[in-house]
Amino acid sequence: MQYYHENILGYKSKIGFSFSIIILVLFGIFIVAGKNIEKFSFSLFLLFFGVLLLFGGFQKLKLKRLIENLPTSKIRSIAIGLVEIYGEVVPGKIMIKAPMSNKDCVYYKYTIEEYTGGKNKRWVKVKVGEGKTNFYLKDETGKVLVDPNNFELDIIPSFEVNSGLGRDPSEDIKKFIKSVDINFEGIFGINKKMRYRVYSIHPKDKLYILGTATENSSVINPVEGVDNIIINKEKKNPYYISNKSEKEILGKFKFLPIGFLTFGAILVIMAMILAGAKL
Repeated sequence: MQYYHENILGYKSKIGFSFSIIILVLFGIFIVAGKNIEKFSFSLFLLFFGVLLLFGGFQKLKLKRLIENLPTSKIRSIAIGLVEIYGEVVPGKIMIKAPMSNKDCVYYKYTIEEYTGGKNKRWVKVKVGEGKTNFYLKDETGKVLVDPNNFELDIIPSFEVNSGLGRDPSEDIKKFIKSVDINFEGIFGINKKMRYRVYSIHPKDKLYILGTATENSSVINPVEGVDNIIINKEKKNPYYISNKSEKEILGKFKFLPIGFLTFGAILVIMAMILAGAKL
């Protein structure tokens, strides 16, 4: 069997070096602050979120470069290691029903949100859940087993409904939210402003998958070229699933990593300037 040894484009060392510098800066601020640590709370707040944005930017940039440089493999010829494939969803032995929409699927994630008023008006998630079962991805050369765990999912909601004043949710939604202990009514039986979303993967959906192909040890007497290999999350490799084409995905990532890195760097610099001004 052919093995593919992935090269993560030198990003591991670059990310490690960058974050070592940031950790040293953070440690320095604590040392300099001494007993006046309260004065540096805002600086530390900015530094913390700056570090998060920088980390996210490096991760998005790594993913973008992998998508750009890794060729799309035909399923029959995929090798063990990091692979990029594109094909059509084929259910396995089991299918599940997506809540609220009641559609057959192989994966779903639902979110129930409530709109909060006051000074901080925003949608707040009050319930999140998911259901999943193994499925196959098929192209013109064959099919391969896919493990729907621990991946980054990039799809738009397949179901979205709002309820509120004068708008009751459907009976299917009422039944489901009751089963997960959520009430769509507030004081005096007046409907709260709620939003219900379902993200799901259905049979015959076209999917782009960037993941790791490994030997499948969980199946007894696997069928060669069908069950003997499984696409899943392995170590620190990305596991990314989208219903967009590669061209659409790269369009999305054109400016996203730059934005994360730019704003992250700005926050870190601001934190250092504020900390220095208070010395």
